[in-house]
Amino acid sequence: MSEKYAPAPPEAAGPFPFRQFIVKAHGRCNLACRYCYLYEGPDRTWRTRPAAAPPGVLARTASRITEHARTHGLTALSLVLHGGEPLLAGATTLARFTGLVRDGVPDSCTVHATVQTNATLLTEERLAVLARHDIRVGISLDGGSADHNALRVDRTGRPSWPAAARGARLIADRFPESYAGILTVVNPATDPVETYESLLALRPPALDLLLPHGNWSAPPPRWERTGASYGDWLCAVFDRWWRAGRRETRVRLFEECVALLLGLPAATESLGLAPFDAVVVETDGSIEQVDSLKSCYEGAAETGLDVFRHTFDEALRHPGVAARQAGAAALAADCRACPLLDVCGGGHYAHRYRAGEGFGNPSVYCADLQRFIRHVAGRLAGSAAGAVPVSAIPVPAVPISAVPSFASREGGTP
Repeated sequence: MSEKYAPAPPEAAGPFPFRQFIVKAHGRCNLACRYCYLYEGPDRTWRTRPAAAPPGVLARTASRITEHARTHGLTALSLVLHGGEPLLAGATTLARFTGLVRDGVPDSCTVHATVQTNATLLTEERLAVLARHDIRVGISLDGGSADHNALRVDRTGRPSWPAAARGARLIADRFPESYAGILTVVNPATDPVETYESLLALRPPALDLLLPHGNWSAPPPRWERTGASYGDWLCAVFDRWWRAGRRETRVRLFEECVALLLGLPAATESLGLAPFDAVVVETDGSIEQVDSLKSCYEGAAETGLDVFRHTFDEALRHPGVAARQAGAAALAADCRACPLLDVCGGGHYAHRYRAGEGFGNPSVYCADLQRFIRHVAGRLAGSAAGAVPVSAIPVPAVPISAVPSFASREGGTP
């Protein structure tokens, strides 16, 4: 097996077109979060790239996205405006780029645009620009209080919470139709219910709860081989959410887990076997896999392709992309034999890595995922037995496409 990617087995289906385009509008951040896997992790390729994507890169990226949409007859795609902190590029720049994509795709293709931000630069003027161009706003936070966000500081060491809280409340109060939701990374050192309820105070329409990036060679914080502290954390929040259902907010991970257990088509990057369909364009126009791979080793996300010389269809043929679209056939033997396979899907790809072996392993969070999935299955069984009306089971009516799942905050930082 290659250090990088196990080859996709010959029986694997695909390739499947990209439907999520993560565009690095700005490659730097105004914060210096002390745990950031992107800027403090093993990959340093960001240092050699332009801070902001030049107009020529954005224009070429837009044409490549529209080319891909037309080639594959896409009826919808997700455009995630990303960084670093994308608002450093300016709201007008983000709006102009989104307009290029929307103008280029067929009339039958809907472009769902979202900017993923740490919220510190949100102002009424910027939010008005984004709202006018139908760009929704996802916010990355560690929780809904200053204590939860103590490690999220600016470059002088000052806390970011006051500015982030102002931004979150501003969008909730003045631009609720633009509010996509909040991304939060699971931290077993915090009280799970307290963290969840603190986030509810910011009135998000949806939440994404993500496991921090770690792998077998660099385990996540507070991880124990024989324990399931992350799974326990998720179970506690799930029970709190389950009692309220959709009345408070949608939680993508919970809804998708319920849907998969019921046999419905659903998937996040951490659950399910649906083909992976996200791709990244860096500030220099490089086409890459998602940033989570950068938590594994230097250059793990690289493809050697760029928007000036290559199409996204060429990126689909990259062995790393093919491996992620191969489904169960590319998973470890232990995963293929597991009764939870269809729900777990092997877990997040980056969490399977082990130096010298590559990605052909179970997730480092295997015990946590089993704990969580079996707990949710138990709640569903209780509902089927009449403890909760089946009609009250919160399953996704539509995908939570407005809450980006493939931000640099995928277990790290915005």
